[in-house]
Amino acid sequence: MSIRAPRKGENYELSVDLNSEYRDKRKDAIKRVIASMTVGKDVSGLFPDVLKNMQTEDLEQKKLVYLYLMNYAKTQPELVILAVNTFVKDSEDPNPLVRALSIRTMGCLRAERIIDYLCDPLNRALRDENPYVRKTAALCVAKLYDLKPSLVIDNGFLSRLHEMIADSNPMVVANTIAALTDIHKIASAAHPPLPSSDPAIFNITPHILNKILIALNECTEWGRVAVLNALSRYTTQDEKESEHICERVVPQFQHVNGSVVLAAVKVIMIHMRGIRREDFTKQLVRKMAPPLVTLLSSPPEVQWVALRNVNLLLQKRPDLLSNEMRVFFCKYNDPLYVKVEKLDIMVRLANDNNVDALLSELKEYASEVDVDFVRKSIKAIGQTAISIESSAERCVNVLLDLIGTRISYVVQEAVVVMKDIFRKYPSTYEGVIPTLCANLDELDEPEAKASLIWIIGEYAEKIDNADDLLGTFVDTFTEESYQVQLQTLTAVVKLFLKKPDSSQGIVQRVLDTATKDCDSPDVRDRAYIYWRLLSTDPGAAKAVVLAHRPPISIPRTTVSPVLLEELLGEISSLASVYHKPAETFIGHGRIGAEAVQRKGAELSDDRASAQKAFRTVVAGQQAENLLDFDDAPAQEEPSGLAATRILPSTPAAASFLSGTSANPLDDLVSIFGGMSASSVHAGAGGGTDFDGVGIGDGALSDSGDTMSPPLGSVGSGSGFVGLASPSTGQKPQEDLLGLF
Repeated sequence: MSIRAPRKGENYELSVDLNSEYRDKRKDAIKRVIASMTVGKDVSGLFPDVLKNMQTEDLEQKKLVYLYLMNYAKTQPELVILAVNTFVKDSEDPNPLVRALSIRTMGCLRAERIIDYLCDPLNRALRDENPYVRKTAALCVAKLYDLKPSLVIDNGFLSRLHEMIADSNPMVVANTIAALTDIHKIASAAHPPLPSSDPAIFNITPHILNKILIALNECTEWGRVAVLNALSRYTTQDEKESEHICERVVPQFQHVNGSVVLAAVKVIMIHMRGIRREDFTKQLVRKMAPPLVTLLSSPPEVQWVALRNVNLLLQKRPDLLSNEMRVFFCKYNDPLYVKVEKLDIMVRLANDNNVDALLSELKEYASEVDVDFVRKSIKAIGQTAISIESSAERCVNVLLDLIGTRISYVVQEAVVVMKDIFRKYPSTYEGVIPTLCANLDELDEPEAKASLIWIIGEYAEKIDNADDLLGTFVDTFTEESYQVQLQTLTAVVKLFLKKPDSSQGIVQRVLDTATKDCDSPDVRDRAYIYWRLLSTDPGAAKAVVLAHRPPISIPRTTVSPVLLEELLGEISSLASVYHKPAETFIGHGRIGAEAVQRKGAELSDDRASAQKAFRTVVAGQQAENLLDFDDAPAQEEPSGLAATRILPSTPAAASFLSGTSANPLDDLVSIFGGMSASSVHAGAGGGTDFDGVGIGDGALSDSGDTMSPPLGSVGSGSGFVGLASPSTGQKPQEDLLGLF
């Protein structure tokens, strides 16, 4: 029985085919190599075999080989040198496509070893008779500047680019502007910043402006985007120039490419700032609306980008799409992210004329199956009620209809929205309170519970069984979320201040539970504050708890005015989509060795500053004790900051001062926390008096637990309740009414 030889691997078979004597077989092998590379397989071992197929007359095969070289040049920089001769030879080929292909590939290799070989072919390409080669060479200059700026300046490539702005071919002009803009961004981010006279800084002059405007209508769509972005950077000399630029850019609104449309909108919005003629501004705004509406017929992803930009534009120009409400109505097959943006825009566009159509649409959305969308639709109804006063009653009726459906999440969101409506229009829609209270059992979410509790507390004097309703929440107080606990606490105190005769039991119970059994410091602190307010001055308690609150309103903008102006200058970029400045989510270039060293220097400076500060504290032995308010002469034993003279002897202080501390914060805590217990006991033994707040000797019980403050123990001469000792015999369940 014969043993079969082991089967060779795929790379071996490709290597054999790449070295085949048949041209078709070699070309097919290159295609298979590119296919493997595309799906992520490692075919870098075939680099020498692929390189042999570089010298060919077949343009398709040459493109495939160049594509392979661009992908693996970084991993095989030594072998790339072997391809230089072919690149240089191809840069002098009679076929302009081959010349441009060689220049573009050399620019994309980004290998330090072949940069010097690129200069001569690039110089020839920038002066090539064929515009296709020139426009490719223009972009190659920007790539070379990113790798080695000094080489670009020394060879005069930048000055040649500035000359090419006057080129007769619009595509060459567009690519030149794109290259100069990229170089400008790199140079502007340099440390230290370059002067404005530096050739790398692209300053657009009125002469360059005319060249750009001429090329705008004749170049391709992506060339137009580059030109429009450059126009947005131009600073106009006067109002007439701003109007001239706007007039030349307005025809771009009719372009089929959404990126061109948004870039044109950006230019118009920027240069409209310099136009004072109201009629001309309104004319521009009117022409801007149709192209923005057209973008909504794009695929969902493009549509969402357009909606985010429209949202920004409406914050600046609310009248931009005032008559186009219906185009933002949600379709059944819209993704959720598109629907949410449309809801936001519809609320912004709502006015007295279209509010009925909007409410009927939102009511339909509330019966959808998507719970998140239903909640946002109900929230939009509340926003409409708050922003348009005349529609508030209609909005409340729609919300009552939705509550009548008895669908849990619909009812809960409607209760939250009704709370906001009560805050906007107090004492206006009290007739709906019984309906809300009847749905108490439907509520299981903290926000909905807190909203209903707030309504009950706010209108406690008009709800007969308010104490019973709040009692259900008091009974389960410790089981509720902190949000509900805080709201219950405030509502019960409101109830007590409005109906003191019938609610003293419930207020004592909730205060006692909040101060003893609750584990949230926020809830405990609020309970102590209310307890002391009620104990000392009911009038002050009423002034605090029942204070008049101004009605709420919805801001017209979601960002600050300054940031809005900045984002309008970034329309059609990620900044306008995220509604954040670019520097918040984009880093300033690659992190190189210099950046790491600079960061290390900053850390060492911080450590030196910390050591210096610590030595200053240690040296302050004669410093005044800032917490000592007594007029008595200073003790012989140092106190306050002067007590730190003993600290350097501790290991934590030694490591902190030497800069070897792994966690300086922990060391500081151990240093200052390690003071003798005797000083602590000495401070606790006598009653220290801070601004008249008396803290008695019996503030702590024998077991060390802090006692609840009885309502009757008022510190003498102060507006606060002292923490009384257990020997006073006062019961926490003392009748509140007896205090007043």
